Amino acid sequence: MTQAPATPTVTRRQHDREIVALAVPAFGALVAEPLFVMADSAIVGHLGTAQLAGLGVASALLTTAVSIFVFLAYATTAAVARRVGAGDLQAAIRQGVDGIWLALLLGAAVIAAVLPTAPALVGLFGASDSAAPYATTYLRISALGIPAMLVVLAATGVLRGLQDTKTPLRVAIAGFVANGALNAGLVYGADLGIAGSAWGTVIAQCGMAAVYLTVVVRGASRYGASLRPDTAGIRASAQAGVPLLVRTLSLRAILLIATAVAARLGDADIAAHQIILSLWSLLAFALDAIAIAGQAIIGRYLGAEDSQGARDACRRMVQWGIAVGVVLGVLVVVARPMFLPLFTGDTVVKHAALPALLVVALSQPICGVVFVLDGVLMGAGDGPYLAWAMVVTLAVFAPLAVLVPALGGGLTALWAAMTLMMAVRMLTLWLRTRSGRWIVTGATR
Repeated sequence: MTQAPATPTVTRRQHDREIVALAVPAFGALVAEPLFVMADSAIVGHLGTAQLAGLGVASALLTTAVSIFVFLAYATTAAVARRVGAGDLQAAIRQGVDGIWLALLLGAAVIAAVLPTAPALVGLFGASDSAAPYATTYLRISALGIPAMLVVLAATGVLRGLQDTKTPLRVAIAGFVANGALNAGLVYGADLGIAGSAWGTVIAQCGMAAVYLTVVVRGASRYGASLRPDTAGIRASAQAGVPLLVRTLSLRAILLIATAVAARLGDADIAAHQIILSLWSLLAFALDAIAIAGQAIIGRYLGAEDSQGARDACRRMVQWGIAVGVVLGVLVVVARPMFLPLFTGDTVVKHAALPALLVVALSQPICGVVFVLDGVLMGAGDGPYLAWAMVVTLAVFAPLAVLVPALGGGLTALWAAMTLMMAVRMLTLWLRTRSGRWIVTGATR
């Protein structure tokens, strides 16, 4: 007897289960990552103001360096998921191995660049004479952990592509706990000061990378995939990552421009901007978790040559993005009076932040659509379009942001420009998904 086709309700439920199963652990792992910096700050902060300031400068440099290479996770997720959908797990693992080798090569290059230039890099960030030595020490030691962090990014992409976001969550939690214990022991127990914090973080990062490598090696052994470096495969991984690198750099430029404009508005405005930006980043983690689910799910459907499944999943994830965005927006409005006192008691800063927070709240449904469609197109391997769309967005945002102080606008106007920037992103991504040109089925794009 022929089985009846699944009803739309059943299909939606299937998508919902997949999205929740992948997005919830992904959100936990995303939130765990910033806790590394928070733990370091809490421990180093008791050493003195100069040490904490040095940590702040070094952490900003390290975060920028690692975030530039986030394509190692994104590109690997999409490529591995396609091969999983095609039923070729050996090729999926092999694709992940190529990404890990690329991560090691890039990590070695970053170390070679950072170690001799650390004092100059610290100087570019305007560290004071008292903070600069601490920043240089922390940067040079922590740079040794960059290859491990890049391996973590690539290996996380492998597991996401294999539809596994629970293992990255477990590793992130274990890494956070180990990082805190090591930092406390080395900073105070071994009396190593800020150097102990850096070494503790490096050891924790290397431990995380070792766990990931063990998982990947076991997978390679199970499915007969080679672990040797393959020049063609590494080159293909790099080529897939270049458009995503352009996308990431353009996004970082937008955030830097926004911060620079806020600084021109005055001390109260830049202080309020930093508070709002920290909240905006936290909200982004929740939405990015759905995007990560999108990368894995869309890649798998396209690899299985199920274009209708990919369309249905995309549609359902957009609905999730809008719904989560609405909920987050309401939470921002409700929590405003409680949120701001956590960061400042200055009434001038609060006065500057309150109306801008309303703009942030109203923008969350737009952000939800943007993050989801971004993840969908990444899962489809549509990197060149994502790069082009982000460059266009940067070109629209930059002059608008510069006009804010010129026209006498304040922080609220700046965040209105940020919302318009997200609206431009939404338009470019929606046009692409509506066209259907992103749907290219098969084990490779």
